Amino acid sequence: MQRARPFASHHDTARRGAVASLPLSFLLLSGLINPLPAAAQTPAPASQTAAVSPDAIKQREQELEAARVEQSRAAETQAKLKADIAAIGQDRSKLTQQLIDSAAQVRELEGRMADAETRLHSLDGREQQIRGSLDSRRSEIVEVLAALQRAGRRAPPALLVRPEDALQSLRTAILLGAVVPELRTRAERLAGELGDLVAVRKSIASERDQLASDRDKLKNDQTRLAALIDERQRQQATMEKDMEAESARAITLAKQVDSLQGLIAKMEQEVKAAAKAAASANQQGTPGGAPDPAALKNPKRTSPAIAFASTKGLLAFPVNGTKIREYGSSDGAGGVEKGISLATRPGAQVTTPCDGWVVYAGPFRSYGQLLILNAGGGYHVLIAGMERISVNIGQFVLTGEPVATMGTTSQVASIFAPNVSQPVLYVEFRKDGTPIDPGPWWVAKEGEKVRG
Repeated sequence: MQRARPFASHHDTARRGAVASLPLSFLLLSGLINPLPAAAQTPAPASQTAAVSPDAIKQREQELEAARVEQSRAAETQAKLKADIAAIGQDRSKLTQQLIDSAAQVRELEGRMADAETRLHSLDGREQQIRGSLDSRRSEIVEVLAALQRAGRRAPPALLVRPEDALQSLRTAILLGAVVPELRTRAERLAGELGDLVAVRKSIASERDQLASDRDKLKNDQTRLAALIDERQRQQATMEKDMEAESARAITLAKQVDSLQGLIAKMEQEVKAAAKAAASANQQGTPGGAPDPAALKNPKRTSPAIAFASTKGLLAFPVNGTKIREYGSSDGAGGVEKGISLATRPGAQVTTPCDGWVVYAGPFRSYGQLLILNAGGGYHVLIAGMERISVNIGQFVLTGEPVATMGTTSQVASIFAPNVSQPVLYVEFRKDGTPIDPGPWWVAKEGEKVRG
């Protein structure tokens, strides 16, 4: 005869019910425990892998459809670009304004992407820190869950594979603090770390989604900007029939001089387009009166809206980047820096910091691709280190107008960018042939930048 089992108290019954309802098990958290038995990890025979599964076929069809959609979208974009450019026609001011606006949008996106990548780097580091902490306490996690498992007097369910599952288990365990008080503190600590991990992963996913969206938009904006630049140069070539010959002659003369000052002098004396630009700078490059930043909004101007000497505190860097060399600092070779060096993103857009005439555009010794602007009043702005220049000698360019793009690696000599593999832009200001400190000209705050 079996012995009668005593009835459980109401409190005991409630406790058992609550514990039994927990999704408790051994913890599997991002590789802490291998979820697959050895047999499951054995590679499938070749005869099984050779066959193409329906899922693979479906995935391939989806990829083809996505490619067709992307091709159709690209064709529509090109058609719209052609229509927009045709609508602009020969109105140079409209074309210039669209160039400046498009370049500003590209640089804004570049800045947002750089900020997002910095935040992602920080979040990735935080995730690794939390994962490392959890990994180092694997035995404690297993012990806590095993204790709760025993309290529930039930067989372990399937292994948990997500931090959200473990977090839910631990949160429920905290509610049982009155039943198993010795586990409460440890469960709360683990729940806190798991909660942080879940939050960090959500933040990373959100940042990556936004970054992907910005990359798509940047690609579209760069396509539009390239089309506008091509149209600008086509119109310029129509006006200047001998442009190619002038550029070739300039490069030939550049090989005959050793210094930047010699290059500037030779260009403005012996190259017709550069000499014409220099003459225009001397005649029109020094507007009088108080500076009016609003004048930079006029895309029809054919000479500087503000005298270069009066633009102090108004100019933006020609490219988004981090300053790695200051004017006047040691150049590492016994001399001092005559300009500043900016480390940039690969393929970054370069715009003009001021109004000016192009008196040289091409390669020059250790400077890589070099662009020299005559800003009037005896001032010259030198920009070097780009991979491709998109303006020609003799052109008048406006503040914020796109003039070049960076490459994928540094194009300038190591003296300007020691131990730097990323692209580097070198910027130098000169007054009457002598390098000067560009510091006073740069805008103090990002929000105060003045663009055309």
